[in-house]
Amino acid sequence: MEAESEPYVRLATLRTLHRVVADLNAARSLAGTLQAVVEGAVHGLGFDAAAVSLVRPDGDLVVAAVWEAEESGVGGPAVLLGQVGSRESWDRMLSVSDHWGTLRFLPYDRGWAIGTDVPTWTGDGALPIYANDWHPRDFLFAPMYSAGGDLLGVLSVDRPRSGKRPGAWTREALEMFSLQASIAIGNARLRAEMQRALARLEKEQQALRASEESFRQAFEYAPSGMAITELHGAARGQLTRVNDALCRLLGRPRATLRRQSFADLVHPEDLALLQRTSAEGGRAELRLSRRDGGYQWVCLRNSVVADAGEGPSFLLTHVEDIEDRKRHELQLAHRASHDALTGLPNGAELRTRLGRRLCSLPPSAAAEHGPAFAHPEFSYSAHTAFDGPGGPTALAHGYGSDPAFDRDLEAFAAGEVLSRFDHDPAHVHTVVPTEQPDGPEPWSGGHGAHRAPGAPDKGLAVLFCDLDGFKSVNDRFGHNAGDAVLIEVARRLQQAVREGDTVARLGGDEFVVLADGIGREEAKDLAGRLRNAIVPPMRIDNRAMRVGVSLGIGWAGCGMSIEEVLHAADERMYDEKRARGGSVRGARGERSHRRAG
Repeated sequence: MEAESEPYVRLATLRTLHRVVADLNAARSLAGTLQAVVEGAVHGLGFDAAAVSLVRPDGDLVVAAVWEAEESGVGGPAVLLGQVGSRESWDRMLSVSDHWGTLRFLPYDRGWAIGTDVPTWTGDGALPIYANDWHPRDFLFAPMYSAGGDLLGVLSVDRPRSGKRPGAWTREALEMFSLQASIAIGNARLRAEMQRALARLEKEQQALRASEESFRQAFEYAPSGMAITELHGAARGQLTRVNDALCRLLGRPRATLRRQSFADLVHPEDLALLQRTSAEGGRAELRLSRRDGGYQWVCLRNSVVADAGEGPSFLLTHVEDIEDRKRHELQLAHRASHDALTGLPNGAELRTRLGRRLCSLPPSAAAEHGPAFAHPEFSYSAHTAFDGPGGPTALAHGYGSDPAFDRDLEAFAAGEVLSRFDHDPAHVHTVVPTEQPDGPEPWSGGHGAHRAPGAPDKGLAVLFCDLDGFKSVNDRFGHNAGDAVLIEVARRLQQAVREGDTVARLGGDEFVVLADGIGREEAKDLAGRLRNAIVPPMRIDNRAMRVGVSLGIGWAGCGMSIEEVLHAADERMYDEKRARGGSVRGARGERSHRRAG
């Protein structure tokens, strides 16, 4: 009878086991799965109590689920929930237990192996009578492993309802159940991780959407220009996105700007600067073209927007309008380098421009490397005494007045002093050769009277202009009239010079003209044009006023300093004044006084 009923009992057990395994897989959370494990061990395998200790991330085991049959009367396992045992104590206890396949049985007589930190309970059952009776201090464990062989947790069961130590059938059923529990716990953990990952992803996506919206609003509604530029592919450098502020700044529609690049918009003189500006953290102040054909001063600041996985994605450029600041800077620079009254370059700017044109090589090296500026230095004067309604005024006449005068210049080059009357006996023309100080020839940087052999036909001429009779204008008509005369003289000088020449006001009534790439005859013609420009009367405050001019022409030679070049031209002009018979000391003192003023 018993033999016939045993297969039926086993079949009923399999059915129960199948049901509890189905319950394991039906759980939707890790906590529900763990609870299904302990309930299945109690209801499906015939034990009075069960507990699952789950491995934590730090390796220790925590009691995560317990269950006890209502009629068991064992008591105590519920208080274990949440208690932690060290992995070391669990490993030691399992290692000294009897191996029942994958199960571990620790009999009561080996209770010394249980560490003080392993959560356990002891039932109130009777002590065993027979050898296979269950002792209240016996322990049966079913370790559960992942597919990779890592310990997931331990299922602990206590007090079989039969009162006996489990037989082969119950052991095998417990092994099968623990295997299914391992799979269910692994799946539950995977689902939990996926749910956490999905929650994080959703949160990140929400943050990303919020960030993109914030970026869009910051980009579109920024008060200054913003642009996004492609960094890769065929569209590299092209503006793919611009905001309204940039469109307003350049006066160009969005559709037009999106077909261009900054290289298409930048001023040709600033293209090299744009190309040198680095993408990451690059900054440049340059000019971009507007729709009306003008140029707008802007400050570009670059930053690379990168993807953590794919690297740099695009370039974000902040375009700041600095037109007002640049205009102010240029105005300040102009004021620092130009005369406030006439608007001409001042003495400092004159020296800067002259310094850029000077040959820095010593004369010997210049002779080896090529042409040098080694023209002779000379001056001239054509003085006229004139008595008019405004009082005596000194006038100057110069080169190019008539052929006879040009012949006089030839004599001037030979060192002669000539005087003659033209058609008007009131005008006396005097041409005086310059006295050259002793010293080396121009090739050695000195002030020789003649051009050195092999010297070039063209060079850098410095024409020193000093107004004659200007002091009397100031004394008779006041400084306002004098200022008006200086302004008119500056205007006339600018109209008389060649394009590219520099007209500067050195101070007082002294002007200097820099003429580069000019020959001796061209310099004479230029001096004549300057004289002819200044001689005509000026209408100042309804009065006709005239001033004369004394000119000294110096030539820059290799190895000469800025001051040497200016001093040479100044000396030529001074010698001309002296040759006219004026007071040498008075003329120089007056000029020094005007410079100091």
